[in-house]
Amino acid sequence: MSAQAPLGGFGSAQSLLLDLLRKHYPFLILGVLVIVASIASPAFLTTNNLRNLFSQLAVIGLVVLAELLVVITGGIDISVGSVLALSACLSAGLFSGSNVWVAALTAAVVGTFMGAVNGTLIGFRGIEPFIATLGMMALARGLTFAYSQGSPVIPTDPNFAIPGTSRIAGIPTIGFFWVAAIIIIAFTLNKTVFGRRLYAIGSSKHAATGAGVPVNRTVFFVYTLAGLMVGIAGFLLTSRVNAGTALAGNGYELDAIAAVVIGGARLSGGSGKAVGAVVGTIIFGVISNLLVLLNVSTFLQEAFKGALILVAVVMAAGKRGGMAAR
Repeated sequence: MSAQAPLGGFGSAQSLLLDLLRKHYPFLILGVLVIVASIASPAFLTTNNLRNLFSQLAVIGLVVLAELLVVITGGIDISVGSVLALSACLSAGLFSGSNVWVAALTAAVVGTFMGAVNGTLIGFRGIEPFIATLGMMALARGLTFAYSQGSPVIPTDPNFAIPGTSRIAGIPTIGFFWVAAIIIIAFTLNKTVFGRRLYAIGSSKHAATGAGVPVNRTVFFVYTLAGLMVGIAGFLLTSRVNAGTALAGNGYELDAIAAVVIGGARLSGGSGKAVGAVVGTIIFGVISNLLVLLNVSTFLQEAFKGALILVAVVMAAGKRGGMAAR
């Protein structure tokens, strides 16, 4: 019996380690990626590259947080990239982009309106989220091309680029918008009644309704809030590149969903955390950044993203399987 004790202790430690890896696999993936990136490219950890990476993450990071809110309720929004493009072009073009504050307000209003349309169709009309947002994706992208005629929309205000290109204490200003959004969303999900309602709806709409949760109104507000965040992201992207383009945000819907999934959320709803979405965002940002530094084909970037999504899904399934076994 004494000979079996060490084996039992080893087995217990091994089980504990596996359980730890299942619970925190996004951090494991990120840690491995950072180490690989540091070794593969000496330019990765340079100040200029990290600043550029932070600026890039700030825009898609807002979109990922918006997608997270929707996914927690068991929904999905594949219109985020197109709504971002429309917000970006209109913020740069309306009133000739002559006032940066008016441009920011324009982008926020456009994004909020598009999100409210999604929320009305899904929350009050009972249309499936995928179908409703698919239609919005086509509508928003079509309006963007019609408005811009396929050409970049250049703002005239010389201060337009300040929010997207300036720095505070050496840190890109645009990144502070992302950090503020992370704090607000994390607090909302963890500490407010509204956050608890989102998880309840994602777990079971029928149970949430029985518990007195205003499901339809909450779903409407979630998509409206997501639209607002996407609109702000559109303005920040325009400010960063000093132009609105019809192809802005192209593919963002897939990147956002992938980041949410690899961050630990389930597309079926009822789970997901802001910190996981942030880690997922950074993971894909690091991959894209490293492949650019290594001059790897953009086509292979999609392959790497797809592989990581599969890894995340497998590890998440293992996590749920381990919890069910217990």
